[in-house]
Amino acid sequence: MGTYIIRRLLWTILLLFLISAITFVIFNILPSADPALLRAGKNPTPEGIAAIRQQLGTDRPKIEQFWSYMKDLVFHFNFGRSYINDVDVKATILDRLPNTLFLISGAAVIWFTAGVVIGTISSVKRGSIWDRVAMGSALLFISAPVYWLGLVVTYLFSDDLGKFPLLPGVGAYAAAHGFFAQAHALIMPWMVLAAAFAAIYARLLRSNMLEVMGEDYIRTARAKGLPGRSVIRHGLRSAITPLVTVLGLDVGILVGGAILTESVFSIPGIGRLSFDAIQRGDLQTIQGTTLFLALAVCLTSLVVDVLYAFLDPRVRY
Repeated sequence: MGTYIIRRLLWTILLLFLISAITFVIFNILPSADPALLRAGKNPTPEGIAAIRQQLGTDRPKIEQFWSYMKDLVFHFNFGRSYINDVDVKATILDRLPNTLFLISGAAVIWFTAGVVIGTISSVKRGSIWDRVAMGSALLFISAPVYWLGLVVTYLFSDDLGKFPLLPGVGAYAAAHGFFAQAHALIMPWMVLAAAFAAIYARLLRSNMLEVMGEDYIRTARAKGLPGRSVIRHGLRSAITPLVTVLGLDVGILVGGAILTESVFSIPGIGRLSFDAIQRGDLQTIQGTTLFLALAVCLTSLVVDVLYAFLDPRVRY
């Protein structure tokens, strides 16, 4: 087991290095806006631009810039400084991170629970009206874009614009103070973000459950008179294992920012930070959020691989 973890950890380190190198090439070598021009403002002089390039270090050879970039990233976890806002990118990301984690943690609980319950019921009641309604609803939510669903829900249920005012609407989270007030403000974003994921998980679990329930050990358990609930529980333990991998990857991706949900509901998270940086052409912030997303995905993949090895010993080999 220790050898497997070390091997996965080394692969993760190598992958992070490759991603960092590719990100550097994209944002610093390929044609893009000159950071000195972005920093200089209107009507800059050639001397001023040269001075800013020297200050930023962009006048040095690219290999030297890459070495400084990797050294700051590895030893200081430094994502650089925004040329537009003149703020530290790492500090900005860490300031927004709790909001994004709060959003995705609540949504993950909702979509995983709903997906498991709906998928189990649909597989047990295969071919019934419950199965058709569940899978039809799942297809509807999978097809609905997040930004469209967010706008529809806001139009229907927000307390400021909705036809049936029930829940806090756009901008409520930023104005809320305290855990319970923020949780109340996130009910609608949680539901919108969880809708598509819950539908995907339900369809995936239904497919896995139907396959598992046809296995020999399940038929043997039924033949020996094991109660139906116990049979379903044993089948669910086997069918739910692949969902762990999907959950880890989904959470890792969303840690990099649920851009659409955070933008629709004006939640000051990493996704909204990325959206604003793209609109302003803030390359350093875009680079920082891209690297943070890659780091989150790699780390969650590593955790999932280790958990998978505990759940299924065959994976270690």
